[in-house]
Amino acid sequence: MLKIAVASEMERVAEHFGHCVNFNIFEAEDNRIVKSGCLPNPGHKPGFLPNFLNDMGVNVIISGGMGAGAIDIFNEKGIEVITGAAGNTQDVVEEYLKGTLKSTGSVCHDHQHHGECGE
Repeated sequence: MLKIAVASEMERVAEHFGHCVNFNIFEAEDNRIVKSGCLPNPGHKPGFLPNFLNDMGVNVIISGGMGAGAIDIFNEKGIEVITGAAGNTQDVVEEYLKGTLKSTGSVCHDHQHHGECGE
């Protein structure tokens, strides 16, 4: 079972991981989504969200942009990070499962301008 979290603004991929409204969580088997749910963002605190999602058993995180600190924590936990994504969350996860969604490596450096992340 693969567990994929998408930093979201409801059903759209969020531009910045830490400032998303919610996380859409998808479980997949044999490259097909078998279960999905929505989890409100419990709050943006440095280092908290990567550990929170790791504790939930997430294997992959998808977002528009993400800070380097969060990327480092996800990498330490063995969680695959995909940045530069945009669009409908389920469509993006289906692209990932087909192997057609690739990370752009988009890293947010200035959180005062988080609306520009992922571009």
